[in-house]
Amino acid sequence: MKILVIQQKMIGDVLISSIICNNLRLAYPDAQIDYLVYESTNPVLEGNPNIDNLILFQDKHRKNKKMFLDLVHGIRDTKYDLLIDAYSKLESWLIALLSGAKQKISYKKFGRNFIYTDNVIFSNVPKTNLGLAIERRLALLEPLNLKIEVDPYPKLFVTEKENQEALALFEHYHLKKERKTVMISLLGSENSKTYPLEYMSKIVDTIADSFDVNILFNYFPKQIKEAKIVFDFCKPSTQEKIYFDLLGNDLRSFIAIMNNCDIIVGNDGGAINMAKALNKPSFVIFSPFIKKENWSTFEDGYINMAVHLNDFSPELIGTNSRKKLKENSLKLYKLLKPELFLEKLTHFLTSHILTKNV
Repeated sequence: MKILVIQQKMIGDVLISSIICNNLRLAYPDAQIDYLVYESTNPVLEGNPNIDNLILFQDKHRKNKKMFLDLVHGIRDTKYDLLIDAYSKLESWLIALLSGAKQKISYKKFGRNFIYTDNVIFSNVPKTNLGLAIERRLALLEPLNLKIEVDPYPKLFVTEKENQEALALFEHYHLKKERKTVMISLLGSENSKTYPLEYMSKIVDTIADSFDVNILFNYFPKQIKEAKIVFDFCKPSTQEKIYFDLLGNDLRSFIAIMNNCDIIVGNDGGAINMAKALNKPSFVIFSPFIKKENWSTFEDGYINMAVHLNDFSPELIGTNSRKKLKENSLKLYKLLKPELFLEKLTHFLTSHILTKNV
């Protein structure tokens, strides 16, 4: 049996959709399971034994029609028995339409249901604490009536070599081994997903004031200016606990560093999803325009906690469209003051950090 799973999106989406591959492997241990993703997301799939081949969608496939058709022809020539499209946008519709797969599963959407043999309802109301991002992916498996206990947890696979390199980096920067290490998801993928920098510094100060910990900042080198702003806003006593320059060289090294941290706190995004896949407790701050029920996966009030402006001032969110909320996200973010949830944050930290200052 040959199976193709499609998820042409960013790191968080690709990592979460990998649960489709993981469960297909449980159900069909001898199947060929291939995964079509953007090339940039490849690092979060390295070492996953449930994926046989990665088909990398590159810029050339989007910019050049011939290159795109060459990709589609290669997929058609593979003669897949089953195709599961978790992306469900124009590019994947065309791939599915021309794939020749016998069974094709995706979400029910007006005007393109004829492409697929099975069209699954795209739920807008979560049924569990898994979060809609997980529930929707698992729903794509329902037409298969799998005779397995479904595993909803995304997974990352870190090699011993990568772990040792991360530990060597910790030693190089003289992290205190007796301390817990907190990763701060410092910046979102865009301004509208980034908690105000001055507010974030208050979060970092709260952690440093209350607990004897090592603090790492997660940011890309191109974001160093914004990261430095947060650092400069922090108290001198907090700055002493921050290892500002301890960064991985690439996404795989960040994963290994995160694997050797204890918890993560900060902006929703790829770093949070990777931390959860490594079974790290998380405290997440959501942008006003992101629906918390979609991406607050595994929220249980203990291991995974999250906050959103809607938790405190639902009238500000109301029935506003995503577009309008995004346009006003920076203004709305300003209303999600740290004081609103510092008690909740402290409770989370107390649960997961044993060494607390008196």
